[in-house]
Amino acid sequence: MTRVLKIWYKIFVDFSNIKFVVVGAGFFGSTVAERIAGDLGKQVLLLDRRAHIGGNSYSEVDPETGIEFHAYGSHIFHTQNESIWRYVNRFSTFNSYMHHVWTTTQGQVYPMPIHLATMNLFYKKSFSPSEAREFLALEIARDAIAQPQNLEEQAVSLIGRPLYDAFIAGYTAKQWETDPKLLPASIITRLPVRFDYDGRYFGDPYQGIPLDGYGSLFRRMLSHPLIDIQLGVDFFDIRALLPQDCLIVYTGPIDRYFNDVAGKLSWRTIDLKRDVAMVPDYQGTSVMNYADKEVPFTRIHEFRHFHPERRYQQEKTLIFREYSRFAQNGDEPYYPINQEFDKKILAAYMDLKEKEQNVYFGGRLGSYKYLDMHQAIGAALVMYEREIKPRVTGEAWVRPSSVLPVL
Repeated sequence: MTRVLKIWYKIFVDFSNIKFVVVGAGFFGSTVAERIAGDLGKQVLLLDRRAHIGGNSYSEVDPETGIEFHAYGSHIFHTQNESIWRYVNRFSTFNSYMHHVWTTTQGQVYPMPIHLATMNLFYKKSFSPSEAREFLALEIARDAIAQPQNLEEQAVSLIGRPLYDAFIAGYTAKQWETDPKLLPASIITRLPVRFDYDGRYFGDPYQGIPLDGYGSLFRRMLSHPLIDIQLGVDFFDIRALLPQDCLIVYTGPIDRYFNDVAGKLSWRTIDLKRDVAMVPDYQGTSVMNYADKEVPFTRIHEFRHFHPERRYQQEKTLIFREYSRFAQNGDEPYYPINQEFDKKILAAYMDLKEKEQNVYFGGRLGSYKYLDMHQAIGAALVMYEREIKPRVTGEAWVRPSSVLPVL
């Protein structure tokens, strides 16, 4: 049963019998906790310093409009993996939402990612697929960049300068607060360009939004009586009280776990500014990007569009403008920057991690990798099956016929 941690919790609770602790109630931590309780039948303590479960995937209903919104930006579940899809569908039915993104640039709206409709609108042409390929190859050849040295050159070498200037340059400058000429080429290893009219943002066969929201999905996922959820608690406040043989799955920042001894890893974060528009529909879609550098925000989320099956009121709608910046102390980290100095710091923490006998690191913060929701679940299931379960049961892990066991 969920209960908010009180200050006196660490004073009066007997920690000596705790055998499993999961730090962080996002998708990675919640998946591991669910498996320890549901599959192994073991009591597990699940901690989160926030006042809610679900991590950055958490959703709740806005009291003014009645519209359910994703508290940390739009989250669309999508995967190619049938086992992951079966697993998450144990806790929620999903609607049939297919994500489409649009971009406003130079006073015109275009579909994204770049595909045949985008190119025809932008160049005022009616290209066939083969004509579009030939035309784009000519655009790329104009700059003849054989060895891209920065993000701008890399992008131009992939899509040509006109498309880069319109859709990538301003958006990237806002997203990174840095001139793209000063960003490494490795940030953009490829840019998706489709030579058909498939406007879906994700091509995965399984996608959608939980019918009753991510908040409800997590509540079901963590409803097992052997899962003890403690919210509003910082793991480091009780770390010294845990028994030495306690198995810990840690999904918090890996640098903080080691007291930043090798340095702090750098992250990007976002600010979401809420607004209520007195219209039934503000932009006609769930996510609208703004590519022009002069527009201070990167995109606008309108959450009513994630649930076309719901009959929301028509008097007003809920929108959030998203602003990107470097994360500071106390901010929620979203995107690992992963510059060269970050890689050196991370390597040091990876060495330290190997010396931890009873601690497993995972999730976006624990691995310093940007993981989509399905990737977090998949990584958690793999860790559980390959490492945690064999350690508890004493039975060697046997590679399944599929990538993940069908649960």
